[in-house]
Amino acid sequence: MRLKGCRSCGCFAAIFLAVSTAQAGSAAGFSYDRDTLAFANTTVFAYEQGKIVSHHNFFERKKPDRYTRRCFVMTRTVEQFYKFARFDPNSPLIDESELHKRIRAVTRKPPWHDPLPPEKRVVFPGYHNLREMSQAHSRLMQRNIGLGWVAYLRPGNFRMFYLHNRTYQEKTHQELEQTLARGEFFIAYLSDYPILHINHSVLVYTHDGQRSPDGADHYLVYDPNHPDAPRHLKWLPAKREFNYQKDQEFVGGFTRVFQVYGKVLQ
Repeated sequence: MRLKGCRSCGCFAAIFLAVSTAQAGSAAGFSYDRDTLAFANTTVFAYEQGKIVSHHNFFERKKPDRYTRRCFVMTRTVEQFYKFARFDPNSPLIDESELHKRIRAVTRKPPWHDPLPPEKRVVFPGYHNLREMSQAHSRLMQRNIGLGWVAYLRPGNFRMFYLHNRTYQEKTHQELEQTLARGEFFIAYLSDYPILHINHSVLVYTHDGQRSPDGADHYLVYDPNHPDAPRHLKWLPAKREFNYQKDQEFVGGFTRVFQVYGKVLQ
């Protein structure tokens, strides 16, 4: 792109910085293969076709390294790294002690805060992106991005017990649309309480194609249980409800959606 009327290096730098900040802060620049975690959240129980087939995993004590109950933590971490971290692949690697400090510096920032400009972000030298770094240091990251059980005690989670009406879900759909239109992420708490087929958190980052003729909206999400590829969430206006993709842990279909990490105490 040719810049006309810009004669100083300072002016060019200011424009470049503004463009870089917009790209880094907007969810429109999000790449699944670059900006998500390489490791998976593991379910406590063993599932097949969305149904528990064994409680063995829950009682097993021989695998202390199993990484479970971290779906909230992982969706939050992905947003935090996208907003507050910067990767510098051309600089020398840092030792694990310093890496530990920098990971915690990122994950202690409230995820609902505005993205930081590049010069104020926490820098991670030697890596191109979060996917690469989390693959190289999976255990280190797992130890430093947060405890799983704490996230389930967030005050906003208690909406699952009493906000069951379709009007609320219609409002949530509107908030989801507005959030994406602003170029922001929407971290969703999925629940079908009291059925309890699903109790999970995903990060919605973009639409999956255009709105269907019947008015249905389709979304791509980062699901911590499935780091290999995006999953799919759907809004069905005729039923005024959300549907989530079938997988090994979920039978698929109906789920309520509650936004989390959009503001304080949510």
